[in-house]
Amino acid sequence: MTRVFKRLLTLAAGFACALTLAAAPAYAQTLQTVRDRGFLICGATNPLPGFAQQDTEGRWSGFDVDLCRAIAAAVFGDPNKIEFRPLRGESRFAPLQTGMVDVLTRNGPWTEQRDTLYGVSFVGTSFFDGQSFLVPQSIGVVSAFELDNISICVANAGEELERIGEFFFANQASYTEVPYEDVADLSVAYQAGLCQVVSASGRQLQAIRRALPDPSAHRILPERISKEVLGPVVRQGDQQWFNIVRWTLFTLVNAEELGVTALNIDSLLAARTPAVRRLLGVEGDFGTPLGLTPSFMADIIRSVGNYGELYDRHFGPLTGAALLRGQNGLWSNGGLLYAAPVR
Repeated sequence: MTRVFKRLLTLAAGFACALTLAAAPAYAQTLQTVRDRGFLICGATNPLPGFAQQDTEGRWSGFDVDLCRAIAAAVFGDPNKIEFRPLRGESRFAPLQTGMVDVLTRNGPWTEQRDTLYGVSFVGTSFFDGQSFLVPQSIGVVSAFELDNISICVANAGEELERIGEFFFANQASYTEVPYEDVADLSVAYQAGLCQVVSASGRQLQAIRRALPDPSAHRILPERISKEVLGPVVRQGDQQWFNIVRWTLFTLVNAEELGVTALNIDSLLAARTPAVRRLLGVEGDFGTPLGLTPSFMADIIRSVGNYGELYDRHFGPLTGAALLRGQNGLWSNGGLLYAAPVR
């Protein structure tokens, strides 16, 4: 009986292994699927000014879109071989799991549950954020620690109200909450003078600010009273694709740190600095192990620039509503942005 039982266990294990191997290709061949299709499909949670917006001719632009274009440049050497899809509401993981999109360039903030329960993996941080405050320049406040005896519009959902209460209690300051059901209500109430301040995530405040008649008359205070990290998300089970998306993001950060831009990249091909030569594929072959060309990092930078160029393009002074780098500055400049080196 013992021998029979052991044999049954062996057969069951073999059957389970066969099922696993049979299912693996659906998740382990993203690169080949993308190449066979001829373009990359990217998704992001909801259109959001600065991150993803569509013009009157249907063309997408924004920080999320440029991240997508960077991945396409890595895979094809052509940043325009993309299809961008906004995923509204809660429909974000299922399209990724089923192959309707190849990568999410922005999702909800990275949490343990989102990283482990839904068959997806966050590859890294492309944007550091958190709950903050939008104020009119006229009140003369430049720090959240100066806020006192003010009314605050805030969405009555999640932990936003609780965080505000904890922040003002800790600073022994007073405030009046003006709650609304939806974030979209905050801008309307703020412009109508129903509150003096708006509190939401920095990215939501930036979208509200950009839509105001005079964005320069309003300021997003630098402090964050919560911790939120956002970044590209891929399906679990395809390590090659995970690494491609991760090293696309790392390329953007490393390029800024090394001073390599879309404008000077060609002149730097003759540089003698080892780190620059490795980044540009002049020295060593870091693309072939990923299934890419040795010049994939140079293709990324030449197509979209470095991280700083992306940030300035979508959140810099020329947008009319500049957003300070803050946490999204390089680690060497006091920010949190960091990437593993190419070596």
